[in-house]
Amino acid sequence: MADERSVRLQRLQALRERGINPYPNHVERSHTIAEVLQHFDEWLGEEHSFCLVGRIRLLREMGKVAFAHIEDGTGRIQVYFRINDLGEEAYRAVRLLDIGDFIQVRGFLFHTRTGERTLHVLEFALIAKGLRPLPEKYHGLEDVELRQRKRYLDLLANGDEVKPIFVTRSRVIRAMRRFLDEHGFLEVETPILQPIYGGATARPFVTHHHALDRDMYLRIAVELYLKRLIVGGFERVYEIGRNFRNEGIDRTHNPEFTMMECYQAYADYEDMMRLAEEMIYAIALEACGTPRIRYQGYEVDLTPPWPRLPLLATIEEFTGIDVNRYPDRESLAAAMQARGYEVDPALGRGRLIDELKSAMFRQGAEPLRRALFLVDYPLDVSPLAKRHRSLPDLVERFQPFLGGLEIGNAFTELNDPLDQRQRFEDQMRQRAHGDVEAQVLDEDFLEALEVGMPPTGGLGIGVDRLVMFLTDQESIRDVILFPTMRKAPNEL
Repeated sequence: MADERSVRLQRLQALRERGINPYPNHVERSHTIAEVLQHFDEWLGEEHSFCLVGRIRLLREMGKVAFAHIEDGTGRIQVYFRINDLGEEAYRAVRLLDIGDFIQVRGFLFHTRTGERTLHVLEFALIAKGLRPLPEKYHGLEDVELRQRKRYLDLLANGDEVKPIFVTRSRVIRAMRRFLDEHGFLEVETPILQPIYGGATARPFVTHHHALDRDMYLRIAVELYLKRLIVGGFERVYEIGRNFRNEGIDRTHNPEFTMMECYQAYADYEDMMRLAEEMIYAIALEACGTPRIRYQGYEVDLTPPWPRLPLLATIEEFTGIDVNRYPDRESLAAAMQARGYEVDPALGRGRLIDELKSAMFRQGAEPLRRALFLVDYPLDVSPLAKRHRSLPDLVERFQPFLGGLEIGNAFTELNDPLDQRQRFEDQMRQRAHGDVEAQVLDEDFLEALEVGMPPTGGLGIGVDRLVMFLTDQESIRDVILFPTMRKAPNEL
C-alpha cells in the first residue's frame, strides 16, 4: 500500500504541475446516475450534454481510448474517453487518474457495440484525488474487525450487503417516530451529561466539569428525566437518543447505544404491552414490508397479540429451577451451581434470576424463538417498577423478546415516593456489598415524585437490537455504523 500511495502522490504532483487543482471548490452536476439510467433510452440521441459526477470504480486505458465506471450515491455507469475528443493535453490527465478518484464528466449518451449504456466524454475534471487504494471490490473486505473499525472501507467493498442494513435502520427510526407522534406522544430531549446517573442498572462513564469543579456522568438511561416531565404535566413523552454504559462488549452490547423510551400517564404495563406490539408490527411493515421476519434461522410473526409468559414459571420450564423455592441469594446460588450455572458472588438474588433468564435464552429452546413478552418480575431486580396488584414480591414489569433477542424493558411505573426511597436505599446497600451496577439514590427525583406523579406506564426499546432482528444480524456491531472497538495494535 505504501508503494501505491507513493505512486498516487507522484501523480498528484504531476497534476498540479499541469495547473490542475485536484481538490476544486465547485462541482457541476446536471443529473444523478440513477436519473440517466432510468431515462437512458428516452434521452439517447439528444443533442444537449449530461454532466455527471462520481468515484472511479474501474479504469481501463487502451492507447488512445479509455473506459471507466463511475459511481455516485445512486448508481454506476460506464464512461468513455477518446483522445480525439479531449485533445492530447487533456487525455494525458486521464492517464494520471486512479481507481478511487472522483471525477466530473460531461458528454452525450450512447450504446457500445456490446449494448452497454455509456456516456461519451467530451470534457472532464478531477474533483478529488484518492491517495490510498480502495479495498479489492470482488473479493470484498473479509476481516470482520477491520470492516467494523473502518466502516468507510466496508461500505466501499461490501456496499451491496452493508448499505441496506443502515437504510433499514433509518426507516426503523423514522417509522418509530411516526408511530409515536401519531399516538399523541411528544418528542423531547433530556440531558446526556448528568450530575446523578440513574434509570437503569449499569456502571456509568465518569467525566469532570472543570468550570463547576464536579464529576458528571454520561446518562445510562433517560427514564428519570422523562418521569419528571410526567410530573410536570406532559401526559405522553418520548425520546430517541444515545445512552452510555461502561460495560463489556459482546454480541448484544455496545457501550454507546440508541434507545427509545416513552412514558404515558394514566396507563399501566398492560397498556404498554399493547403499545409495544402494535408499534413493532407497524415498524416492520414500514421498514421491511412484512410482519414475518426471518431471524437466525427462525421465522417470527410480529402480528399482535403476542403471548404473555410469566417470567418465573418460564424459567422453571426451561432451566428446571423453581425460583420460588429459594427465597434468599445463598440458596438460589447453590441451586444454580448444582445445575452447572456459573454464579457471580457480587450479584444479589434478583440479579441471579436475571442470569437464569439470560441462560434460558442462550439454550435456544424453539418455543422461545418467537415474538413474546416475559411478564411479572421479582421486586429486587426492578427498583423502578410498581408492585404487582395481586402477586406478592413481584412487580408489574415486562420485557419484549423477538426470536430469542431481548429488545426492551417496561413497567407500570412506581409513583409512591416512600416506596421508591426504600427501593433506592436497598440498591445503595447492594452497592455497599460490591454490586457496582446497583442504582444510586436521586434526591431530586424523589422530590419530584413527592410533588406527585399520576399512574404511568413506561416502555424502553433498544433500537440497535430491533434493527439486528429486522435485518437478521447476529452482532450489534453490524448495525452500528461506528461501534466501540478495542484498541488497534498500532493505535497510540
